[in-house]
Amino acid sequence: MNWEPVLGGDTESWELVPNTGSRPPSSPQGMSGGGGSARPEERRRFPPPGKSLPISALRENGLLQALVQGAGQPAGAEISEELRRARQEWEAVEESQSGLGGTLASAAPLISFNEALQYFQTADLSECRKKVRVTARRQGLAALVRFLFGPPRLQPQLQGERELALAMAQCGLDDNERVHMRILQTIYKKLTRSRLGCPRYGAHWEELGFQGADPGTDLRGTGMLGLMQMLYFVMDSQTLPLAREIFKLSQHETQNFPFCIMSVNITRIVIQALREERLSRECNRRQQVIAVLNDMYTAAFLQLYHVWKWQHKTVADSGFLLKELELSTKKKPKQLLKSLEAYVNKSPAADGLQELSPASTSGNGSRAGEEINFTGICDLQVELEGEARLI
Repeated sequence: MNWEPVLGGDTESWELVPNTGSRPPSSPQGMSGGGGSARPEERRRFPPPGKSLPISALRENGLLQALVQGAGQPAGAEISEELRRARQEWEAVEESQSGLGGTLASAAPLISFNEALQYFQTADLSECRKKVRVTARRQGLAALVRFLFGPPRLQPQLQGERELALAMAQCGLDDNERVHMRILQTIYKKLTRSRLGCPRYGAHWEELGFQGADPGTDLRGTGMLGLMQMLYFVMDSQTLPLAREIFKLSQHETQNFPFCIMSVNITRIVIQALREERLSRECNRRQQVIAVLNDMYTAAFLQLYHVWKWQHKTVADSGFLLKELELSTKKKPKQLLKSLEAYVNKSPAADGLQELSPASTSGNGSRAGEEINFTGICDLQVELEGEARLI
């Protein structure tokens, strides 16, 4: 197949013409094509060779589609060989465009939270489970106080689900796991409202709120659980509008913040609340663990969004807000969940979201002119009881 010039009017365009042994006549300048020319809808115009051409334009070309699919082509060894070469070339184009192991990113289907969860339920996470410390260790007086006045322990039948959640938090992003890549692509598509995927590495991840070109480096401490909670946020029909509102706020001219980094910080807070058994009462009541974690994550993000937007917070306030959010998650999880329920049900009570402590905006931490850097996922320092530490 060759690029052939087609003259018409005062312009010259190019089209892809099959090698049939003879070159079709060009139309005289200033005149439209005469008899024997292809119908207008069958003629795809292209720029001259050497100029960039979008992949979408190539995919829409009827001649290429017929060549790749073999539609309307006569049978024969020579044609079969040509089709084979065309398919190989097309697959090479797909691989160069995707960065996803040869599968075109736009063609990778979205993945639901339940489908992704089923994958982790059946995957071999033995190495990840070895790294898990299920509960925070306490000694001496702290252990006695916890026994007498602390929250109830998680019921035995829920221990396995908690261990699965903590194992996912120890599981890193793996380029060779197709489900991992689909999770990443789904988050990108849902937040950006794009039908097309994106490369595995690149500056586009920074636009979503990661710290660099590789999201995998920002998941330390939360692992795939951090991405799974983002996936839940954008794939649940009731929380997707909230996710997009928060993402929109994160792009604000003055109130901007890195959306995905903030999300990972919230996941870390929820993980620690689970390990300290601050969520055990709710888990026991609902006989669920992962669903409670997802609701707590969403409720905490809703709380942060409410305060950030209406109190006009900026990145300079992030460290204090995350600290206050951690305390709310551990001390008053039921109130956060009620606020989320009110929001989902579109109740007027949604306006009564719990306010964060005034200490987050006053006192020594908010002196005028004091520079406060955004708390990265590996920099968040929290004061925990006993020897408890973020995993």
